[in-house]
Amino acid sequence: MHEIISGEFVAAGWGRGADGGLGLLEGVTVRDLRGRSTPVVNYAPFTLLPSAVPSALFEQAYAVQQDFNLLVDAISQNKEFLEHTLASTIKVDDFTAQLFRIHMQVLEEGLAQSVFLGINRSDYMFDCGVDGTPALKQIEINTIAASFGGLTSRTAAVHGRVLKVLGKSEEASRLLPNNPSKGLALGIAKAWELYGSQSAVVMFLVEEVQRNIFDQRCVENELWNRNIRVIRKRFRDVFEKGSLDDAKRLIENLLFFFFFCPDGMVSLFLSQNWEARLLLERSRAVKCPDIATQLAGTKKVQQELSRPGTLERLLPGRTEAIARIRATFAGLYSLDMGEEGDKIAATAIADPDRFVLKPQREGGGNNLYGEELRQVLEKIRDSPERTSYILMDKIKPQPAMNYLLRAHSPLQVSECISELGIFGVYVRQDKEMVMNKAAGHLLRTKAIEHADGGVAAGVAVLDSPYLV
Repeated sequence: MHEIISGEFVAAGWGRGADGGLGLLEGVTVRDLRGRSTPVVNYAPFTLLPSAVPSALFEQAYAVQQDFNLLVDAISQNKEFLEHTLASTIKVDDFTAQLFRIHMQVLEEGLAQSVFLGINRSDYMFDCGVDGTPALKQIEINTIAASFGGLTSRTAAVHGRVLKVLGKSEEASRLLPNNPSKGLALGIAKAWELYGSQSAVVMFLVEEVQRNIFDQRCVENELWNRNIRVIRKRFRDVFEKGSLDDAKRLIENLLFFFFFCPDGMVSLFLSQNWEARLLLERSRAVKCPDIATQLAGTKKVQQELSRPGTLERLLPGRTEAIARIRATFAGLYSLDMGEEGDKIAATAIADPDRFVLKPQREGGGNNLYGEELRQVLEKIRDSPERTSYILMDKIKPQPAMNYLLRAHSPLQVSECISELGIFGVYVRQDKEMVMNKAAGHLLRTKAIEHADGGVAAGVAVLDSPYLV
């Protein structure tokens, strides 16, 4: 499709003058903080054209999402698995260790929470492999940094309008409907309903400066449409005003029964923020994610899942689900101290272009590749610090040409690769799974010269799949 359209670009008026106005028109917006004392609104970065995605792999990604929802939930309930898997990581990674300490403290006290909400996003690339046949391979599953469900709900409208301007109405009609913000809100609403109080509110726990506020507002508006009240607070607010009553309900002048963190608080917290997180975890409030689910999304857990027999222990009797999950795995390798870790570290140092080195951090921009990977591994190869990383086979997708629109950047054609994310939502009450569904998709595209980084990191842009 791109070959057909690209030659007609300038004639259709989308040449040098393309400025992202359609993104603003359709509400694909972010706060623009660049060089300004007060933020203004600009369009979120996006591709000018939708990108081709193999329909069979797209359907495979949707088909396995409910399986991954079940898997994440099973991990979050398995104290022994988390304790064993993260034993080496918590010795060298302070952030994960602090989360784990809170998790253990809450378990020792006894869980007050009985309704559990999971919102995750499983991210994939299309690996061409040796023979050039594309295969779906999972990059990671995000149990906390699962953003852009709101903005991607509006991205298809932008691409549909572009195609119509280019005289491609038939192609525009083939773009898929996609509304993750509605799907995510359905999960939140179900958890709110099961909590059992009409006075309960949904609290979005936000950062001091929220660049991605409009993405969050899409989900928030869906909740207001269901007459569910939404408030926005910071960790500091919880620390200064939050408390628990005798029934472990969370109180701050009014009752907060629900906690939702759409973008994830991944920076190292101040001590008062850790205290606020502990308060939240000890409460009856429905946390999304609760700490056990956040730990289930760590890279070390992802690597452990690839070991033979692990999925069978976590999902007993679910043979077909296990097969669907395992089919998406890329090669994952432990860097724990010992012969196995020594061997894979030496292999990666000798041939760094085969691998990606991943730390225990959410969001894009943290992974290491090539010469940087080699330098870091050589530095830590004999140190326990290496156990805070995992190695993964480097996925090699087939590039395609597209135009990436960013505010303050010139428009130019780029050789690009894409990453497909599928949103999942589930609700469990005690031991009963009440809701389990795929909630929509997110396609992000970046120029091939950028090895790592997503939309929030300023590297990838929003896209829409055009199934082929």
